[in-house]
Amino acid sequence: MPAVGPRRVVVSGIGLISPIGCDLEAVWASLLAGASGVGPITRFDAAGYPTRIAAEVRDFDPTDHMDRKTARNAARYAQFALAAAGRAMAHSGLEPSGLDPQRFGAIVSSGVGGIDEVERNHRLMLARGIKRLSPFAIPMLLGDTAAGLVAMHTGALGPNYGIASACASSAHAIGEAAELIRRDDATVMLAGGAEACITPFAMGCFCQMRATSERNDEPERASRPWDVERDGFVMGEGAAILVLEEREHARARGAAALAEVAGYGASADGHHLTAPEPDGAGAARAMRQALVKAALAPGAVHYVNAHGTSTRPGDLAETRAIKRVFGDRPTGLMVSSTKSVHGHLLGAAGALEAAVCVLAIQRGMVPPTINLERPDEECDLDYVPNVARPARVDVALSNSFGFGGHNASLVLRRPLAG
Repeated sequence: MPAVGPRRVVVSGIGLISPIGCDLEAVWASLLAGASGVGPITRFDAAGYPTRIAAEVRDFDPTDHMDRKTARNAARYAQFALAAAGRAMAHSGLEPSGLDPQRFGAIVSSGVGGIDEVERNHRLMLARGIKRLSPFAIPMLLGDTAAGLVAMHTGALGPNYGIASACASSAHAIGEAAELIRRDDATVMLAGGAEACITPFAMGCFCQMRATSERNDEPERASRPWDVERDGFVMGEGAAILVLEEREHARARGAAALAEVAGYGASADGHHLTAPEPDGAGAARAMRQALVKAALAPGAVHYVNAHGTSTRPGDLAETRAIKRVFGDRPTGLMVSSTKSVHGHLLGAAGALEAAVCVLAIQRGMVPPTINLERPDEECDLDYVPNVARPARVDVALSNSFGFGGHNASLVLRRPLAG
């Protein structure tokens, strides 16, 4: 039967492949304990790099999640995406056989896509000529391939694409997937992102930008949002996929509604290719838009999972943006950056952090910002420093901002009765 009243969108499943684990409970335990996933780079020899640390996904065997042929012809980011999608569907209890495939879709985003395959094939070409290039090189490097593979492996024949908006990519994916369901273009969507940028070229480029932390001797203390000694972000990798579902459809199949995607806002800074707008005006517009869509006042929000990358300009701009929306001294508002624990997953960051918001709502705990020892005097919000905090969270807001001035905010709330 068709839904009565406004179509509401709920999260019914979460799948994660992350530097702090691939099991939902392990990830949550690491977040609450502040157990960092950052360590020395092992993906390549980084001895000559200013940054020699990252948050890697360890002990990942793609053949645990897909057949060998698929694994062989998929870039690492796409392998992560397929694995996370499978975990999300299992968590949701979603069976493709019980779905109308044309109303089941997937938006899986990536900021950089298969850059590992770009580098590998380029090295092969220079060393041995074009005949050594893989015939799968082009689909392996494309940023939309993960979405296509997820559709092929799950039978999702509905809306299917990837969104590229740098570090906001997977937040945009969730927001746009929710809008597809709201306007009745889909009933169920797999939405999120995947990234695998711990490669010689990508790390070298970020080093040249002076964007990444060089605290190589203390990797677990390197990501330190809002701390006066922060010196850049820590690269991470992984994937996060959420099952988004029209609420009545979820109810009809007996699925648990973990949270509702209540609002989504998107904006542009229109300021600079890599630096945020210093006063946070663009980010604030995205937050306000998300709250308007959710029909909520700022005071209804209990928790903000901040973009919080641990860069000097970024942390300050986001603090100013939050104050624009919530006031200079927002009462009862908790803000934390879980990137301090799992690193910055670039195009997959927004989806992972939206999942964290869902878990905070479900479990009544707010993960901490670790390594916040001496706050920058201009960064003076309640950042939940170093220790997780028990708290009832009915409404959470997740921020994601990307190079190019792309801003996305998601409002997640406790599912409404009735």
